[in-house]
Amino acid sequence: MKNIVLIGASGFVGSALLKEALDRGYAVKAVVRNPEKVKVENKHLQLIKADVTDVKKLEEIVKGADAIISAYNPGWSNPSIYDDTLKGYRAIIDAAKHAGVLRLQVVGGAGSLLVAPGKTVLQSGVIPDAIKPGVESLAKVLTDYLLPEKQLDWVFFSPAGTIEPGERTANYRLGKDYLIVDEKGNSKISVEDYAKAMLDELETPKHHRERFTIGY
Repeated sequence: MKNIVLIGASGFVGSALLKEALDRGYAVKAVVRNPEKVKVENKHLQLIKADVTDVKKLEEIVKGADAIISAYNPGWSNPSIYDDTLKGYRAIIDAAKHAGVLRLQVVGGAGSLLVAPGKTVLQSGVIPDAIKPGVESLAKVLTDYLLPEKQLDWVFFSPAGTIEPGERTANYRLGKDYLIVDEKGNSKISVEDYAKAMLDELETPKHHRERFTIGY
């Protein structure tokens, strides 16, 4: 796989994914709301300003790509983040299917991960109210949009409870539906290691129509 579309390339996770993809020699179409926020210059990078909710436009952009990686987030300060997240992902899924791009890798959230049988991070009450709508909407993307999806070869890659700037160490663990914690009960991952694992999954797919997660 050498030609990918990266949605949300100017964000915190998206920019780390962009760097990792370009460092590996991928040709990247980066779909962003604000191209001026992307400071990277690379002969393999094509910046495209687009509204992801425009299915027809997005279909044209992704056509011919080997895969789509989506770090789409309508903005944590967006008062309509819940509805906009669902609308955006509905459009991304539909555009991918219409364009015949079957591999879709989604930057998921940690909120839907389990901390005990039948109990998610969201249900544990640790998510601050300020970001809860965005966390809840990403969980709904998984349960309502992706899990029933049988045409696309999708994955939903949930980060650890805390994802922050750090180092690209490769000293992480991968899991499936349970939040990964260390011996002290902390759940952390660097955005650099998250990006590495996401691109590793693209190069050597080990997950199909399922969620997986990462942590130290």
